[in-house]
Amino acid sequence: MSTILKNRITSIDFLRGTIMIIMALDHVRDYLYSGSFFFDPLDLTKTSAVLFFTRWITHFCAPIFMLLAGTSAYLIGQKKSKKELSVFLVKRGLWLIFLEMFVVNFGWNFNIAFPMFFFITIWALGLSMIVLAALIHLPKKLILGISVAIILGHNLLDHVHVPGSSLEAFGWSLLHDQQFFMWHKEILLVGYPIVPLMAVMSLGYCLGAWYTTGYEVSKRQKNLLIAGCCCLVSFIILRYTNVYGDPVKWSIQKDALFTFLSFIKVNKYPPSLLYLLVTLGSAFLFLSFTEKLKGGIVKVVSVYGRVPMFYYLIHIYVIHLIAIIASALTPGQNWTIWFLKQPIWFTTDLKGYGFSLPVAYLIWIGIVIAMYPLCKRYDAYKQANKGKWWLSYL
Repeated sequence: MSTILKNRITSIDFLRGTIMIIMALDHVRDYLYSGSFFFDPLDLTKTSAVLFFTRWITHFCAPIFMLLAGTSAYLIGQKKSKKELSVFLVKRGLWLIFLEMFVVNFGWNFNIAFPMFFFITIWALGLSMIVLAALIHLPKKLILGISVAIILGHNLLDHVHVPGSSLEAFGWSLLHDQQFFMWHKEILLVGYPIVPLMAVMSLGYCLGAWYTTGYEVSKRQKNLLIAGCCCLVSFIILRYTNVYGDPVKWSIQKDALFTFLSFIKVNKYPPSLLYLLVTLGSAFLFLSFTEKLKGGIVKVVSVYGRVPMFYYLIHIYVIHLIAIIASALTPGQNWTIWFLKQPIWFTTDLKGYGFSLPVAYLIWIGIVIAMYPLCKRYDAYKQANKGKWWLSYL
């Protein structure tokens, strides 16, 4: 096992593990923080700085997960032909879409009737893999050019909307417009339109070339540092001008701190150019600075990064189970909590339910710690059973 792990790139596992841990904070806040049911934590007229950053820091998870999935695809492709890699990506993409629709959606709702379907992270990941399966047959420079063009230019579509619940409206929403839809009696939420996330994955695929055997480590660190700095400087310049890159403009607020919060409050659904500049730029810097980092923290966090799908699926069920217990013990509430009741997040019929933010943080830490032995055992099983084909789909 130790020999196998030496062949892995620790900085990638460390980054992926870090965002998986942070991601759980967002879901604990969603289900267990009392304020989650009454206002948007990014609403500068109602939020606090701590609550704002609790939500804002989780913005880094989805795009970095997409980026690293593309990088992993490139590295897997070093051992496969382009055709074999394409087939693998299509199969895995379809499998992830299935997981999203049934395993993940059941985890969110705990309702076998499936009254709500969320097209969110895993769906976008799966469909992006299918798109990548076609793109990998193009020259790598062309893939890079297409990826950058989509990331830079997709905000030109911000004012394009297709109203109603027609098939055309749903199709456009899947591409670039977060919306709720009613289909028969089911509620559909398109949370993660795939543009530009599919381009983030193909950008990650191009990034994989920097991690091939024989690529000079110092050169990779330098390239990542330059890429990260360019992204963050571009973010600052574009954001300051308020001209392009995000549908929501920043503005002067009641004090300097909240003005800063307005400045960094960028659009997540779909991910704006400015959102991607700040999240991916930070990812590049993280990879550069942690290239040679070692120690106990890196070792522990990397375990989560080596089994991200396993961790993702289980943590949703664990958090939801805790929320059900908390709801059942709350006077005036029962086990059917907010995801089951209505698609409007901010409601008044959950008054009295939930915990303070410090308690939510403690629950988050407890869940992450409790997940570690499971993740470590599953990681050991994966590494010891590389020949089992089905493990590559988890």
